[in-house]
Amino acid sequence: MTAVGVFIVEDDPMVLEIHRRFIESVPGFQVVGAAQDGQSALEGVQNTGAQLVILDIFMPEIDGLTLLRQLRQLTVPVDVIVVTAAQEASTVQEALWLGAVDYLIKPFRFERLRQALERYRNRCRQLMQLKTNELKQEDLDRILETRPEANRPDLPKGLQDKTLDLVIQVLKSRSPSSLSAREVAEMAGLSRITARRYLEYLLGLGLVIAEPEYGSVGRPLNRYRWNEGSGENRQ
Repeated sequence: MTAVGVFIVEDDPMVLEIHRRFIESVPGFQVVGAAQDGQSALEGVQNTGAQLVILDIFMPEIDGLTLLRQLRQLTVPVDVIVVTAAQEASTVQEALWLGAVDYLIKPFRFERLRQALERYRNRCRQLMQLKTNELKQEDLDRILETRPEANRPDLPKGLQDKTLDLVIQVLKSRSPSSLSAREVAEMAGLSRITARRYLEYLLGLGLVIAEPEYGSVGRPLNRYRWNEGSGENRQ
């Protein structure tokens, strides 16, 4: 498999250079271009034929979400990993709706970016290894890293798949860091009570880990982090 061509969109030149050096240190990736504003990025992504875009949201002229919308409208065949300080629930939701394959919130550990890149590379490799045009369900489950729905328990009354997926995405976006129920609620656009219900459900399945946080008075409050060793990769 040839190296994945990466285009970096980041308005801070120092951060852009850090991203460039780190990405090129990960086997199987090559930075083919970069831009510090949305308009230059729109042209550069198309001219370089990049396969993957590392996208910031806050940029001059054209912001990251607008750029992503334009890339989709032009049907540019490129995947996107968002790397940004933007953590509003509406921004996360729109980026995912527009097809972002991952979302990292600054500041983050570079090991988290490495994980995102390696997952993406593995998915590309699996797609290339398929020998037929007609896929079986087990092929897709393996590529998309999902379990068949039959192997998933039915959700308790009052819980919804779409909201559960959003809570999971929020947790994954901050992994390996932990979040309180209040923080998850704010990022997902939910009430704290609703967020806690989903978190406790995931805790019961072993998909998240609860870490007590002790204050000066009262009972400890739980902080929740995604259990990377759970084997569940629901997207």
